[in-house]
Amino acid sequence: MARNRRTRRRKAVWVIGAAGAAAVLIVAGLLFQPWLLFVDVRVADRIPSPQATPFAVAESAEMADSPTVEATPVAPIGPRDLAAGSLISHEHETSGSVRVIENPDGTRQVALVGLVTSNGPDVHVWLSAGPVVEGRDGWYTAASYDHVDLGPLRGNLGDQLYDIPAEVDLSTFRTVDLWCERFGVSFGAAALS
Repeated sequence: MARNRRTRRRKAVWVIGAAGAAAVLIVAGLLFQPWLLFVDVRVADRIPSPQATPFAVAESAEMADSPTVEATPVAPIGPRDLAAGSLISHEHETSGSVRVIENPDGTRQVALVGLVTSNGPDVHVWLSAGPVVEGRDGWYTAASYDHVDLGPLRGNLGDQLYDIPAEVDLSTFRTVDLWCERFGVSFGAAALS
């Protein structure tokens, strides 16, 4: 009789322990999403190429006799780069380049070009007022400064475009940061110049 009670108690402890372990694994899985380490998401946005500003040549009757011709800039017919930088690694190996593009209609975009990083949960593209700091200290820098969230990172590989709101002052936000909001850490960042 006492042996049956001990056996039942042991089974109950095992069942409760197994249920507890399963609950911990489920919560850890939902929080860390470890399967993302084995899944790559490639994005292939068409990144506009910067174009040189064309010049208009002033025409006049004297032009044929004049050794110098005056040229004046004309409004750009294509996008132009406002700033650029290279991504450095922080908490995860990260590489690629960043461009800030102004389109002919005045809209601006951040372009991640040739991005290679780890996939992770809740990673966002930030414009940050903070500096880019190399090494472990740089993992947390962006959270201490003002930032503009441009949205979730759409993939961990490839070329991607993110719209910059019209009211954002780019002289204040001189860093692009790939920020994991779930864990409060930077995957990588680029200083814009």
